Amino acid sequence: MQLIDTHCHLDAPAFAYDRQQRLDAARAGGVTDLVVPAVTAVGWSNLLQLCQSQAWLWPALGLHPVMLAQHQPATDLEALAALLAQQRPIAVGEVGLDYAVADLDRSAQRALFTAQIALAKQFQLPLLLHLRKAYDEGWSLLRRAHFSEGGIVHAFNGSLTQAQRFIDLGFCLGFGGVATWPRAHHLQRLLQRLPIEALVLESDAPDLPPVWCRDGRNTPDQLPRIAVELARLRQQPVAQFAAYTSANARAVLRLPTAA
Repeated sequence: MQLIDTHCHLDAPAFAYDRQQRLDAARAGGVTDLVVPAVTAVGWSNLLQLCQSQAWLWPALGLHPVMLAQHQPATDLEALAALLAQQRPIAVGEVGLDYAVADLDRSAQRALFTAQIALAKQFQLPLLLHLRKAYDEGWSLLRRAHFSEGGIVHAFNGSLTQAQRFIDLGFCLGFGGVATWPRAHHLQRLLQRLPIEALVLESDAPDLPPVWCRDGRNTPDQLPRIAVELARLRQQPVAQFAAYTSANARAVLRLPTAA
């Protein structure tokens, strides 16, 4: 079984003491590729160095909406454009809109997201989207920009109608450990009803842990067990589920075939 983790914050301080152990365990469990999305400009250099250290780690560069106070938009966007040209990361991300946090300036979020959509379009790169309580507006901004490079809607939990709108724009939808929780009925119904061609797997480690991670920290080596549980929810053989989700991720992110 080969798996692709399309969203893992491997550069986070939570992995400072056992990063390589967790990577080795993920690799042993069948994870062939792992995407590491950025959240702030300050972290770009370390993230790139980390991904350059192992060929199966793929960087994505972007400015996360929740970190709005830490960004210097004019300077950071100029630096991002330069790095996209020089480094050619796998995607622009993690970017988007977060309307679940009450005190985040929505106008500033929209401006930052729109600028990063334009950069992804300019450099012909997919997007890794963070959208909370903002699916309709996120979709509208993408559509208004005539964005056609596709990408992944990370941790999707919208409606079937919203899902289809993103699928029609060339996006896949990311699912992970949250769907393993007993009360995650909405996510489980989505997982069962969405077309397999639209689904990709993600850990979002160290966040959004599956139900069995009682210490609250998620790790990339949980993805194989997450895949087993999500395949069970779909009543689908796990090998088939893994093959489809990995092929979807490889296509939408334009990853090379695993060695």
